[in-house]
Amino acid sequence: MRTGFVGLGAMGTHMARNLHRAGLLTAVWNRSSGKAQALAAELGVEAPATLTELAAACEAVVSCVSADADVLEVTRGLAPALRQGALVLDCSTVSAETARQAAEHIEPRRADFLDCPVSGGVEGARDGTLAIMVGGKPEAYERAQPILQALGRTIAHFGPVGSGEAAKATNQIMVAGIVEAIAEAMAFAHAEGLPLDKLIATLGKGAGSSWYFVHRAPNMARGSYPAGFRVRLHDKDLGICHDMAARFGTALPVVERMRKEYAELIARGYGDEDVSATFRLKEELFERTNIMRAPNRGNA
Repeated sequence: MRTGFVGLGAMGTHMARNLHRAGLLTAVWNRSSGKAQALAAELGVEAPATLTELAAACEAVVSCVSADADVLEVTRGLAPALRQGALVLDCSTVSAETARQAAEHIEPRRADFLDCPVSGGVEGARDGTLAIMVGGKPEAYERAQPILQALGRTIAHFGPVGSGEAAKATNQIMVAGIVEAIAEAMAFAHAEGLPLDKLIATLGKGAGSSWYFVHRAPNMARGSYPAGFRVRLHDKDLGICHDMAARFGTALPVVERMRKEYAELIARGYGDEDVSATFRLKEELFERTNIMRAPNRGNA
């Protein structure tokens, strides 16, 4: 299946590489064309100048972009040249309503749209081990299996278009609570003078462990937050969760609390750091009470 890829960011570049390894990648496109041209030259694929040209060259297109408006722009750009029976798989994290609007751009071309948001971070994108939550027609989901299996290890169909995004929103709420709890716990451990590397190695095997603890608590121990999942992007996702919950006339306390913390981090210039930067704020809780001991990061 000749497959194009749109959106060569931190996740997308790795995902495109995995499609290439599976023998599926035909062409790549990115808003900043230089990135697409460089990857195309490296992998020996095409880098069309427009989304329309990309769609004309492919039987399927995978996209992974940042925001709701970007998804709609991409599907509008692809739609005029999509062939009958083509597949469009969008791996972005957007609202369920945006997914349904994107499908409306695609379906008049007698093509199929699947919302396929992913979870697993940059590491999962690199290793092809993403969890993929899919919404769309069952028959389209079945036809998309070679592509989905090249990108992820855990793949599930949740229902019609928009269902994948609803599942991803659920994941993002969980991430908010987990990240906050880990940051708070690590700040407490730091204040107690515990050796943080040893603590991570031990608790990583305990009942309170999680993917985020194992992979992101080391950031907190080092005081360094290289972008894996950027603060501003999770804040965007939690805004989606806020709006979806508002349809039911309710607010989500974990989401609202985390958005306040992210707003503070963004205001201080930390919006492009990994979400583990929440530790910065939790650490200050102890500094303000003057009980913070001398730093004890590492194994000493």
